[in-house]
Amino acid sequence: MSLLVTVPTDRLADNLGELPESVELKVWDLSSPPPADRIDIVVPPYMGGTAALAKLEGVDVRLVQGQSIGYDGVADHLPEGITFANAASVHETSTAELATALMLAAQRQFPRFALAQQRGEWSPVFAASLADRRVLLVGFGGVGTAIARRLAPFEVEITAVARTARTEQVDGIGEVPVRSTDELPELLGTADIVVLSLPGGEETRHLFDSALLSRMADGALLVNVGRGSLVDTAALLAELESGRLRAALDVFEEEPLPEGHPLWQAPNLLISPHVGGASTAMNPRIAGLIRRQIERMLAGDAPVNVVLPAP
Repeated sequence: MSLLVTVPTDRLADNLGELPESVELKVWDLSSPPPADRIDIVVPPYMGGTAALAKLEGVDVRLVQGQSIGYDGVADHLPEGITFANAASVHETSTAELATALMLAAQRQFPRFALAQQRGEWSPVFAASLADRRVLLVGFGGVGTAIARRLAPFEVEITAVARTARTEQVDGIGEVPVRSTDELPELLGTADIVVLSLPGGEETRHLFDSALLSRMADGALLVNVGRGSLVDTAALLAELESGRLRAALDVFEEEPLPEGHPLWQAPNLLISPHVGGASTAMNPRIAGLIRRQIERMLAGDAPVNVVLPAP
């Protein structure tokens, strides 16, 4: 069996290293005509949205291997009959690192220190700790559990929430009781820090609206590394401007965040530009996942991480 695989960049092609002789690798970023009428694995660009997937219309593609965990909007553009796999196992570690960094930066007021350094000012402050805080993890899939593992050494009290109540075995922690999202309104008032890592989609759109945000404790910190659509931006802005809540956001309803958007000037807010998975951990891990898909396809096995199977 021979395979034709396309990747969007020369760097990713280099990261794949030496492949079996039966695998032909081409660089194709979907901006030009397809290199063949039949392609076994297509890896689209990491950034740039899902609309480019429409370029696969009329091409016989066995598998599209996405480079993100989320797949919002993919079904709207992916031609019928093509299987889509996400990049679960690639970004969890890096995203969990960022979530932890955002918590630490917001709690210990790192932005204040960075601005003071630019002004040449010595500006000490008695800040809030991460230790002893009550952290509510909303979403307990791959990213949520990775965040929990990184928070454990900080001596926090962790409560996890997911769609289904259960007990989860987490490496390095042990058994973690997971509460149902039905309990979320009651749990929010007990948390000092609320971390969102849920997927997007209509089911979770504006889950954190004005009603749910009002349930959060005064002075609590909202951290979002999931999807921007999880939070009603206008409702969050009102809470930030009143000074009642704080936030650290990596994802937004509109990206890139436009110049002049009120979030840029919002008080009590730390912004990072959707960089949860954008670290040196990504390249070798996405390459490893693609090699695994190639090996499975050559062996006649089904691909892993399939989230949109072909009918």
